[in-house]
This record gives sequence, C-alpha cells and structure tokens, in this order.
Amino acid sequence: MITNAVVPVAGLGTRLLPATKSQPKEMLPVGKRPVVQYVVEELARNGISRILLITGPGKTSIENHFDVDPVLIRHLRETNKEELLAELEFERADVRFFYTRQKMQRGLGDAVLHAEEFAGHEPFAVALGDSIIGRHAQSLALSHMKEVYLAQPCAAVVAFEEVAADQVQHYGIADPATPPGDGEAFMIRDLIEKPDPAEAPSRLAVAARYIFSERIFAALRETRPGKGGEIQLTDAIRLLIRGGERVLGVKLPPGERRYDIGNFESYFKAFLDFALFDPEYGPELREYARGLLGEGR
Repeated sequence: MITNAVVPVAGLGTRLLPATKSQPKEMLPVGKRPVVQYVVEELARNGISRILLITGPGKTSIENHFDVDPVLIRHLRETNKEELLAELEFERADVRFFYTRQKMQRGLGDAVLHAEEFAGHEPFAVALGDSIIGRHAQSLALSHMKEVYLAQPCAAVVAFEEVAADQVQHYGIADPATPPGDGEAFMIRDLIEKPDPAEAPSRLAVAARYIFSERIFAALRETRPGKGGEIQLTDAIRLLIRGGERVLGVKLPPGERRYDIGNFESYFKAFLDFALFDPEYGPELREYARGLLGEGR
C-alpha cells in the first residue's frame, strides 16, 4: 500500500502578487475552499493517511488551517450556527499531518529531498500544493497511479495531461517510448523541460502528481542546480531514466484536468469553473454570468 504523500507548499507565489504578499498562494480560495484543502481532500480520498507539507516562511496559516479550532467550534455553537460545523468536516479527516521547512528556495527537487526521512524506504506520492486535479478535487487518478506502481516494477509513475500545442513551452513534456493510451501506463523515454512547440516530442505535460520509490532521493542528490540555483524534480526523473530505471506515465482520465494556480489567468479560470459549477450557488451564478455577457438580450 502507498499511504504517504508529500505536498510542497514553500513557493513564494510571486506571479500572484499582491494577493500573495501576506498569505500563501496555496491558501487562496477557489470557490469555497483554499487550494491546499482541495489537495489534501483529494489525497485522503485516494487512500493517503500521512501527509508531509514542505513549508517555508510565511506559511503558518496552512498549518493553522488543518488544526482543529475549538474556539471557532464553540463560537458557532454558542451563536446557533451549528449548521456551519459541516464546513469544518475536513478537520476530522483520518489524516496525520507532518510539517518541515524548506529554509531556502532551492526548487521543487530540493523540497522533495526534505521528505527523505519521512518516506524512509516506502513508496510515496507527491502532490503539488498549488494544483487541483479534477473539478472540486473529485479525482481518483492518484489511486490509478498507485495501482500502476504496485503492479509494474518501476522507480516512478508520473501523471500527464494533454495540452494544446502552443502551451507545451510552459511545461515538462513527455517523450513516450510506448503509445500513451487512455488509462494505460506508458514508458517514458525522456522528459523535455519547456520545449519549443516545433520540437516537442508530444503534447503530454506533467500534471503535478507523482509516485516515487526511494530511489528518487539518490537522483535528487546527484542533480546539479540549474537556473537560480534550483534543483529541478524533472532533472532528477531524467537521471533515473538515464540510469536505466523504468519511469511510467499515466494520462489523466478524460474529462479531468489540472487547475494550476500559478498565475492570475489560471487562478481566475479555476475560480470561475468551481464557482459556476458549485452545487449550491452554481445555477444562480450561471444566470448572473449570462446577464453580464449579454446572453438572452
């Protein structure tokens, strides 16, 4: 079984300033919940029971968010607002939280390396704390990735999403060694970081979810820092491949997508999507949006 997950949340979120000046980008609301809550709920839904969050300066609100707040609970009860207690159900999830700090911004690879003692010799998941998979985080893609990892000897399983040709220069792109069929695992020959669209080997972009064996830590220690002195997780995965390790890819299921809360355009799109399809408020909001757009006039 794979029950451990690592969630890196140490990034500064500079592309979302000024919204992230005094709060982590992972705590920005998308619909009714902060981004990182969707990530944690997805992990719990996929059988993860121990989560290590890699934090940094200014991230204490993330830790506070997942603590039980008896003062707030008492206030809701004393003011006859007990119906709102259901909104705090996530506090009682069957998940144990652990925290460690990435003291210097040295990249995603360095953040994952901080999890070596937590993971030990067991396989573990990595879920980026600024990316939601599937609308309202209902995705079971990680469970499928776990099944692939346990069924086929490999050093890693990486999730991919098919993107438009003009978007490949923004992502790590797979060079598949075997055909990437829907729902089927495929071998990865290489990963190309932000290729020119004319030279991209595919349109399969890394989609913020991974399963790793302990062998990733040795690869991370061997990975040379790149631009800005950062250690890139993609470079460590490439080292695994070049060292003869099997690395498998899995496409996100049809109808699912990655919501990357990395800049204002993607954040606004994610918020609109989640709000317009909210079970309670969505129908009224869609009518309001039609009015703003002039439909029906």
